[in-house]
Amino acid sequence: MQDSGNNFIFHHEKVVLQKKDVLAGTPVIVNLTVPIIREYGTYMVKLTSDRWLGCESCDLFSVKHLHLPDDVPPSTKLLPIKPLSKLVIPEAYRSIYRFDHMNAIQSQVFHALYHSDENVFLGAPTGSGKTVCAELSVLRVLTKYPGAKIVYIAPLKALVKERLRDWGDRFGKQLGKKVVELSGDVTPDISALVNADILCTTPEKWDGISRNWQTRSYVTSVKLVIFDEIHMLGNDRGPILEVIVSRMRYIGWHQGSPIRLVGLSTAVANPGDLGAWLGVEKRWAMFNFEPSVRPVPMRVHIAGYPGRHYCPRMATMNKPTYNAIVEKSPTKPVIVFVSSRRQTRLTALALINFLVLEGNTAKFVRMSVEELEETLVNVEDPHLKHCIQFGIAIHHAGLCEGDKAVVENAFRTGRLQILVATSTLAWGVNFPAHLVIVKGTEYYDGKSKSYVDMPITDVLQMIGRAGRPQFDTEGIAQLLCHEPKKGFYRKFLYDPFPVESMLNKQLHVHINAEIVSGSISTRQDAVDYLTWTFLFRRLVKNPTYYGVTDPSPKALTVYLSGIVSQVLRDLEEAKCIEPPEDPADGGDPNILTFTVLGKLCSYYYLSHLTAGFFDSKIEANSSHEELLRLMCDAQEFADLPVRHNEDKLNMDLARKVPLGIDARNADSAHVKAFLMFQAHFERAPLPISDYYTDQRSAMDNSVRVLQSMVDIAGNSGHLYATLRSMELLQCIIQGRWWYDNSLLQMPHITEKLLPLLAAEGIEHIAHLANATRHTTASLEKVLKTDEGLTPAQRSEVMYAARRLPLIDVQLSLASKKVEPDSDDEDDEGGVCYELTVDLVRLSETGKYIVAPQFAKQKDEQYWIVVGHEATGELVAMKRLNRLWKRSSVTLKFEWDDEWIEDAGLRAGDAIELQVYVVCDSFIGLNQQYGFCLLYTSPSPRDS
Repeated sequence: MQDSGNNFIFHHEKVVLQKKDVLAGTPVIVNLTVPIIREYGTYMVKLTSDRWLGCESCDLFSVKHLHLPDDVPPSTKLLPIKPLSKLVIPEAYRSIYRFDHMNAIQSQVFHALYHSDENVFLGAPTGSGKTVCAELSVLRVLTKYPGAKIVYIAPLKALVKERLRDWGDRFGKQLGKKVVELSGDVTPDISALVNADILCTTPEKWDGISRNWQTRSYVTSVKLVIFDEIHMLGNDRGPILEVIVSRMRYIGWHQGSPIRLVGLSTAVANPGDLGAWLGVEKRWAMFNFEPSVRPVPMRVHIAGYPGRHYCPRMATMNKPTYNAIVEKSPTKPVIVFVSSRRQTRLTALALINFLVLEGNTAKFVRMSVEELEETLVNVEDPHLKHCIQFGIAIHHAGLCEGDKAVVENAFRTGRLQILVATSTLAWGVNFPAHLVIVKGTEYYDGKSKSYVDMPITDVLQMIGRAGRPQFDTEGIAQLLCHEPKKGFYRKFLYDPFPVESMLNKQLHVHINAEIVSGSISTRQDAVDYLTWTFLFRRLVKNPTYYGVTDPSPKALTVYLSGIVSQVLRDLEEAKCIEPPEDPADGGDPNILTFTVLGKLCSYYYLSHLTAGFFDSKIEANSSHEELLRLMCDAQEFADLPVRHNEDKLNMDLARKVPLGIDARNADSAHVKAFLMFQAHFERAPLPISDYYTDQRSAMDNSVRVLQSMVDIAGNSGHLYATLRSMELLQCIIQGRWWYDNSLLQMPHITEKLLPLLAAEGIEHIAHLANATRHTTASLEKVLKTDEGLTPAQRSEVMYAARRLPLIDVQLSLASKKVEPDSDDEDDEGGVCYELTVDLVRLSETGKYIVAPQFAKQKDEQYWIVVGHEATGELVAMKRLNRLWKRSSVTLKFEWDDEWIEDAGLRAGDAIELQVYVVCDSFIGLNQQYGFCLLYTSPSPRDS
């Protein structure tokens, strides 16, 4: 790649054309990044054969039509001011800080964050103390606005957990404030949210909660929102951040009391756009420091390695990695970042192999024999246990929490010198090292089934971990990359990238949510809504990036209107909004009205495609297996990672589970989800440790997806499909098939105990829920016959039996006539019934159910369903979130003439309906009761 005058080569790379690709007509795609220089209007792509003389091809392309963004504005200069002492903050808060003086950046931003309520944007390099800067704004709220809430939003769960640990200790234990986590792993109850002072949450969770802000006091009482790593707007989850910022600004405007927004980021090329979007109005509240202002200076070494194929190239980087450790940090802490969990193991084993070849296996060991033995006792993962013996550890999301804690504590205290980790460590746990090695800058993308480059923000975050402020005068980073990418990283590593929006690719879910909440009620509102977003600001500045060639205001308006029109058409096609009203009938075609499906999408944080898919595919008599396949085909499982060669592992797993798959789709994320749920029901071992993490992620998603499936099937009036969807959720919670003996969901109860329990009259889970003293004694006697059960395990079974829900149900029915609607000539009126279901819990209560196979703590929830079995019609349904002791539910429904037509009834006959009380957490404890409606006249008004 060069300019048309042959003056400068921007990029060069060797490309191999395979015979099979040529014969198949498969194009070879080469991705590259080059700077666009205004002086060069035309670029040339030149292909030259390395074997044949005169065999070359040249193609020219012009960049003159591109609307280039503005030049990078000047960054914030670091002022030569005296570091502030911590005495400038109130005495009550000084104890939470170990330092005596703030660093240069913290001193410069102190006034803006602590002595004002202005929105602030702070861009600074990793390791410069941005967290303390954010805490200054927290201290202002605690001092000036007691009782107001503070929300900390980070794009990764690892960041949220790190902040919870830190603030839970300092703000929680030392200052007595309530710090609560709200993430995919933890969902606190309403009382905890109401009483919390500080909420640490992920964007998805806060988006879901703040959608109904009008009815939630714990949202409207928020005074400060801190957005960490806000430069990640440009990735797939960025649109959620955009929506949250726009919503929080709207809430503040609506209440007449602005909510303060503080955005933390690395240095960016377009801080003005980010600041304007965040509502930063004062120039002195905008900070964008250069990477060179790090408290600890850093040297970066970039090395390129040839080789087209990823795995061999990674292998060639092992020796340079080892040499870099020996030369640059022989005794100080080292972090080696790799792209995958598998690479953590391979890299650690390669380093151990070099130690063995050198004959010095204790070279990196920093523990005594006793300390080493004590550490190994607490480690479960066999690979980790092996590596720790050589002073090397691995860290990735697939490790259990206990193993992660052991590794993090040992590395932090200096008992482990080398840590091989995935990039999540760079974003999550905050412990820097003297030397950071980034071994490879690509990762396998399951969607494209190819290796793609890591975002530049990830690479910056990883190398930013080099340099320990307390111990080092200099940090060292070594970047090992593919040879063609060497020039790219040399040029762009410290040349800040502009942050762009991804909202235009994910508008459906957010526009639908705003329609449901009432913020958008017309088509013009939808266009106006976009003007609040970061997308609108970048569209004006860099229209070419979004496919707009004409930067005029009129063209941009047409573009926005086109986006909105397409989104609304898609939502209408998915039946999430009503079709436009007909002006001929006096309707307004610009009015937007949501449907039940649209409301369910917003409530369950569901894709509009999933809602439309379920609505069209769920049949009245769909079986458990069909519903399981439908659930796994939902969009919510499309992002389940399918790594390199996992199609073979999926085929191996398919042979161990009862329901078959299409071998041609073995590399599909949906097929992998289907296999994982089957393995969960079978309690079958998974092929590799990565699958256990993926399975937990799939199960997290499954609860809301299945709850939406229940509501969508219920909305269609499918009684049996609705009940089977409920039973499918029970199976996921307990990890058993719907056809298994219900006793097997009890902890430690196995197939061999079933005949012994049956001999004692215990054949079903209901026998334990309704257990007499004699039944309890019989259960205990059977458990004692199993020599494999420890006393603690027997106690767990007895505790689980006591905690089974035993619910007393009482029904009462009332009816009243409904007068006909005077505006509707066809309305003859009818009869409305109110069925009151009184529920009393007779067994022990507890906050969470006993479900050892489910990854998270879960509370009981119940569905109350009224159905007509003869027609398979679901008549009414309600959900009850908790049943501590006593609760009452009222269901309203009207007379349906189809009951008469199908049954051929005469006056005086009775129509029988059924009431189902279904717990979502236990298999086999559904209750069913019948009640009758008397049919007295052909006219429904008189029935």
